[in-house]
Amino acid sequence: QVQLVESGGGLVQAGGSLRLSCAASGFTLDSYTIGWFRQAPGKEREAVSCINTSDGLTEYSDSVKGRFTISRDNAKNTVYLQMNSLKPEDTAVYYCAANPDELQYYYCSAYGPLEYDYWGQGTQVTVSS
Repeated sequence: QVQLVESGGGLVQAGGSLRLSCAASGFTLDSYTIGWFRQAPGKEREAVSCINTSDGLTEYSDSVKGRFTISRDNAKNTVYLQMNSLKPEDTAVYYCAANPDELQYYYCSAYGPLEYDYWGQGTQVTVSS
């Protein structure tokens, strides 16, 4: 059974850090483009970061660039999102998603959310001011 499970969310003060994990089962993560998305109440789902399949190129939205880091541990079949210098506006439910990279885009940001086949259940991140 194909499954993605996020963990690591929680409540943190502004300026703090969290590390989100996205563990895969039923498929091998390193052959998929992996994206992290977030959705705050009343807002559209937003792409946060992604990592490609070919050479691990990582991309970030302007709102998190320099503060968040995506990484992949193939041995653990897990992708991480290290979030530092958190701000109240980072408060959202965070989702990881897997894309089979059928179009073999080098830049993973070229894929939209609808092109991701597998999604986790989400993990809540709340940043207090």
